Amino acid sequence: MVIKRDKVDVVVVGTGWAGGIVSAELAKAGKKVVALERGEKKTQSDYTGVKDELRFTNRFEMMQNLFHETITSRNTLDEVALPVRTQDEMMAGTDLGGGSVHWAGATYRFLPYDFEIYSQTVERYGEEKIPEGMTIQDWGITYDEMEKYYDRFEKTAGLSGEPDPLGPKRSSKNFPTPPMKETPPIKLFKEAAKKLGYHPYQVASANLSERYENPDGEVINQCQYCAFCTQYGCDFGAKSDAIVTVIPTAEKTGNFELRTQSYVRRVLHKDGKATGVMYVDTRTGQEYEQPANVVVLAAFTFTNNRLLLLSNIGEPYDPKTRKGVIGRNFNGQFNITFRGVRGFFKDKKFNLYMGAGALGGTMSDFAGDNFDHTNLDFINGGGIELRQYGDGAIASNNVPKGTPRWGSEFKKNSLFYANRNLQLWYTPAIMPWWHNFLDLDPTYKDDFNDPLLRVTNKYTDQDRNIAKFGVEKCKEIMEEMGADIIDEDSIPEEFDHIYQGGHYAGGVIMGDNPDTSAVNNYLQMWDMENLFVVGGSAFPHFAGHHPTATIGALAYRAAEGIEKYLKNGGQLVSEKQINKHVS
Repeated sequence: MVIKRDKVDVVVVGTGWAGGIVSAELAKAGKKVVALERGEKKTQSDYTGVKDELRFTNRFEMMQNLFHETITSRNTLDEVALPVRTQDEMMAGTDLGGGSVHWAGATYRFLPYDFEIYSQTVERYGEEKIPEGMTIQDWGITYDEMEKYYDRFEKTAGLSGEPDPLGPKRSSKNFPTPPMKETPPIKLFKEAAKKLGYHPYQVASANLSERYENPDGEVINQCQYCAFCTQYGCDFGAKSDAIVTVIPTAEKTGNFELRTQSYVRRVLHKDGKATGVMYVDTRTGQEYEQPANVVVLAAFTFTNNRLLLLSNIGEPYDPKTRKGVIGRNFNGQFNITFRGVRGFFKDKKFNLYMGAGALGGTMSDFAGDNFDHTNLDFINGGGIELRQYGDGAIASNNVPKGTPRWGSEFKKNSLFYANRNLQLWYTPAIMPWWHNFLDLDPTYKDDFNDPLLRVTNKYTDQDRNIAKFGVEKCKEIMEEMGADIIDEDSIPEEFDHIYQGGHYAGGVIMGDNPDTSAVNNYLQMWDMENLFVVGGSAFPHFAGHHPTATIGALAYRAAEGIEKYLKNGGQLVSEKQINKHVS
């Protein structure tokens, strides 16, 4: 028997940056908010003194258990999708704070070009520049409209950084805290890039360079460069995440209730409006209904899409007719992204066991449309990064190609190059295609006998060409850095169903036309005005930088929209049927 809870103003599914920001802003505004988290309750103290590479890097303790629920994957429509079985093949965060707790902390704003990619590409190069089948579209919002939300996220997180010399305008000249330390590897990268005429700068970091109190009164500590950031909760409370910022802010209001180990299975709706959600307490198996005036899906991309499909909300995308919106434009940074070079040095030695998740240097000379694409066989671009994460004892066995994987030569090279190798990579933008989408799998089901989400994804010449371009640029810089041996990453011909990195997006995309988008620029569903879907699922394509700042900025805008909706009701944005910004 389902137990019905008392109705609240807002129910939020997910407690990462997206759900945490929405919860905090609405609770501060006096709204009664319930947040549902599938994982366990965690605090910063749960990660204190825990530096265990085997436990977190090798055994993925902070990631979802794929035994209960996973995705299936295939390349083409005529293939049978198979389940992704191991966390080596796909990482998705769980527990309070979601992916914000285990993220590295590298933070970028998307470029003005990305928000108006269709219009600006056609204006500069003509419509023929866009390949047949590439479904890019404008986002229904401009960078100038987004800027204040970026600024707000950066101040909440206390980001440590310096402005991109080629970046768009900022309302705050400086970041809330100074950039991280310029270590010898970063200095070497910057000097080489400058000699080549490029414009390097320090990666904006959520691992903070100094203690900081944000506008909500939450304190984030100073990074100790301990190297346990990516796939770890921060030992020192020095990495900005939801559990040291927005979740405590929401709790202090007295208007916020958190329920963990609460697995949402359906969005409930009647007469065209959401009435609440149905969820299961995974400790007891008891089912609950949580009624609300507004429902916010702020979970992981896969979860947001699956809940809409399972709840029969919105028109599912049909690749055969190319109509429908839910599941359309699946995209993300994984597998063919983060390709570059590794340089090995005989006479330079670095301290590579010191580091932080976002400690690094970067440049945007080859990002977005900052460079002329007239004679190039791809559109958009990406950033070039050198990151000093801090090597792990188990994983740090980088040796030049051709070295045997065992024996005396491997041991010799492993020891010699342990602190004598550096990596550069390119983070290319990923364009959407008609054949890359999400739907429900007809065969495989989860513990509750609900269909799994199915991913159909294959590479195109665009993907391979932009990745190859990035490797070439990384090699140019590494040569200038003086590496004695440079190993280039290979470019895969086809997607191999390994979803590493956690940067998955699309499927519930934003835009100004209900025929080609699921949500408007407040992330309000066109088809259900009191349902908001917040997160990377809103990205019509994946820009050439890391996504978190854009997810955070969009969450602030969504929270603003929800407040407006609770006051006035109705659609917040008028659709523009004549503005069909798609290829």
